[in-house]
Amino acid sequence: MSLAKTMMPVLDGHPDVFDREWPLRVGDIDATGRLRLDAATRHIQDIGQDQLRELGFQEIHPLWIVRRTMVDLIRPIEFQDMLRLRRWCSGTSNRWCEMRVRVDGRRGGLVESEAFWININRDTEMPSRIADDFLEGLRRTTDVDRLRWKAYLKPGSRDTADQIREYPVRFTDIDLFDHMNNSVYWSVVEDYLSATPEILRGPIRVTLEHEAPVALGDKLEILAHVHPPNSTDQFGAELVGKTVTTLTYAVGDEAKAIASIFTL
Repeated sequence: MSLAKTMMPVLDGHPDVFDREWPLRVGDIDATGRLRLDAATRHIQDIGQDQLRELGFQEIHPLWIVRRTMVDLIRPIEFQDMLRLRRWCSGTSNRWCEMRVRVDGRRGGLVESEAFWININRDTEMPSRIADDFLEGLRRTTDVDRLRWKAYLKPGSRDTADQIREYPVRFTDIDLFDHMNNSVYWSVVEDYLSATPEILRGPIRVTLEHEAPVALGDKLEILAHVHPPNSTDQFGAELVGKTVTTLTYAVGDEAKAIASIFTL
């Protein structure tokens, strides 16, 4: 598997696909009315919490950390639309899983996503074994039961960055782990896209991997690198002919996260 992987199709009608709807609200859109990526990833978190609660596992498995989220913006979902979110498992192991979420708008907008979630023990704050009965339910939608972690991205160098800018970390960005929440990392992507709107003319894939947490008080800098077509094979043979942009989230010399952006 690589950055160019094909996501598992939605299992329409499967009883273990969690299916919910809610309206797209004004706090989730940009100036054009498009559902922002940071808002989309917040919805992806929210439906995960809803599913845990409705299945009765919120007390057993209350804490999860996302290691990677891949989002395909296929067609924009726009203001005053209704969001339909479907969530199911596409791969498991004993301590983590990959969860697919498809977000449809009634007017034809579409966002696809897959996230690599790690189950965390609330006392040790370390990866913890998933309960057997919960794991049994996850496996009803996938035959991948030996999921392994493999990073798709490497940090970009400060010396070769096309752009470096500071991104202030606010008190409201911090979650219950005392870390910057996952959705805030996607605000950085939205900031970059706002200055490069030509990228949004067609479908795009954005992948964000977390290396280490960002905390309140950190001086967070974003290192942007633009890799033109045929300039590198570091993203896999399938992407050699594409422009790939990376954003490295850096605190001093330490990379905290890396995002990649390319058109589909």
